[in-house]
Amino acid sequence: MDLAARPWVASYAPDVPRAFDVPDGTLPDLLDASVRDYRTAPALEFFGAPTTYRELGDAVARAAAGLAALGVGAGDRVALVLPNCPQHIVAFYAVLRLGAIVVEHNPLYTDRELRHQFEDHGATVAIVWDRVVPRIQRLPADIAVTTVVSVDLVSAMPASRRLALALPVRRAREARDALTTTEKLTGLRKLVPWRDLLRHRPLSPKHPRPTAADTAVLQYTSGTTGVPKGAILTHRNLLANAAQGRAWVPGLEAGRETVYAVLPMFHAYGLTLCLTFAMSIGAKLVLFPRFDVGLVLDAAVKSPPTFLPAVPPIYERLAAGAAERGVDLRSIRFAISGAMNLPQSTVKTWEAATGGYLIEGYGLTETSPISAGNPIGPTRRPGTVGVPFPGTDVRIVDPEDPARDRAPGEAGELLIHGPQVFQGYWRRPDETRAALLDGGWFRTGDIVSMDEDGFLTIVDRIKELIITGGFNVAPSEVEDALKAHAGVTDAAVVGLPRTGGGEDVAAVVVLAPGTTLDEESLRSHCRDLLAGYKVPRTIVQAEDLPRSLIGKVLRREVRTQLLNEGPRAEGTGDSR
Repeated sequence: MDLAARPWVASYAPDVPRAFDVPDGTLPDLLDASVRDYRTAPALEFFGAPTTYRELGDAVARAAAGLAALGVGAGDRVALVLPNCPQHIVAFYAVLRLGAIVVEHNPLYTDRELRHQFEDHGATVAIVWDRVVPRIQRLPADIAVTTVVSVDLVSAMPASRRLALALPVRRAREARDALTTTEKLTGLRKLVPWRDLLRHRPLSPKHPRPTAADTAVLQYTSGTTGVPKGAILTHRNLLANAAQGRAWVPGLEAGRETVYAVLPMFHAYGLTLCLTFAMSIGAKLVLFPRFDVGLVLDAAVKSPPTFLPAVPPIYERLAAGAAERGVDLRSIRFAISGAMNLPQSTVKTWEAATGGYLIEGYGLTETSPISAGNPIGPTRRPGTVGVPFPGTDVRIVDPEDPARDRAPGEAGELLIHGPQVFQGYWRRPDETRAALLDGGWFRTGDIVSMDEDGFLTIVDRIKELIITGGFNVAPSEVEDALKAHAGVTDAAVVGLPRTGGGEDVAAVVVLAPGTTLDEESLRSHCRDLLAGYKVPRTIVQAEDLPRSLIGKVLRREVRTQLLNEGPRAEGTGDSR
């Protein structure tokens, strides 16, 4: 069927194209075009330190030459373990310019979490925040990585603010001390300071370039099983999604927008909206290594944002902080929320503070990630996740038999087809076949309904993933960590709704005979094995867990029981 004839197209904002053609080229081509068109315009800003597009292009070319000197070539995986910082942008495009593959990692991950991913992708070179270098050095000798490039965030800050900035002087000193330690710590692997990469002459323009069909990024996702899998995203996938984002936002002014990167760029959402979309429109990207209300509002006074992709708790905290401090947010014309449901109260508060739109979108890592969104205009429909993006088709099917389409208005599993749909899971052919049906239709695992105008409403998730602070948490991973404690014989982990959107991780544990519940001890144990946002906020003891006839723990019953226990303390979603 012609996508232009789909019912949802009538709800597109006036300037959104009804037909969509994927741009030619690759992600390095995208950056090259912006370097050419916006040479002296600011590309990045980090604690007030600016980088022009010309300077960014030169740094990418030098870093690419430095990586090539380390032996990085086409098809090689290069691990990035970095927060948001200028070096992250440079490293991302330098790796891609060589035809190599970026593998993004959360720098808050524990040794255990990093080990699994490094075992899976087999990168030999890792570009790592200096404070995380010891974790990479501690990886076992059989892990493939042989070279660690150490990145000092402090060096990217203005000289006048390296000691003051938003960090206390003590923390700045700790950062310098951490760098000194990592420079001395060679361990099993060669350690190279980031500055050494930039001392190379720029990579020759004649160096072979990647193609649109080449893999650009391995983005790890828990998917439906709880075992992290690398979603294979090509240059075409990511270039298409950036172009779909540009098409979706009417009124964008190329070369004049200021995008705030408060979302982590190691996450699919932040990667597309910041690393690719923002660069594709010649925007100034203001980088924050972590979200902090004070840091963002300070920056907003000097570099007013115009576009802010984020999650509901961020909008709530910024609106409240701006009201308290008297900071004007009316420069923000566009805000796109994702990763969790968007409460209407948040929309009202934000739009009253900014005068701009706040709309909800929908996506998954496997769709690069955005596949649907509310129109930015009067046809938006609060309470829904909007309509499919240009070039995107959807089906609502029977979850037990995806060949059978549901009747209009009937809930079913959402299937997605489009140029942003991934190519499969890295080295996991069986799971790829289960997720990608004939014709390239992706099974999302989400139960949705669609109204007569094509607006989608999320009803439920087949997956039992927990979405907290915009991140996916696989219950089985947290359960395994809890059961590794000597005092726990069994555990069930679920997500409980949090006021303001998203979920909190909650656990029900069965304790060994003679053991008493010590919540803080269990949390401390989990922190040694898991990133902070995965650690349960609520831990409840039970004599046993509800099970099916074959002995499978019924997480939905666990969740219902916890919800029936009454009000719980509200969480903030911060990693701890």
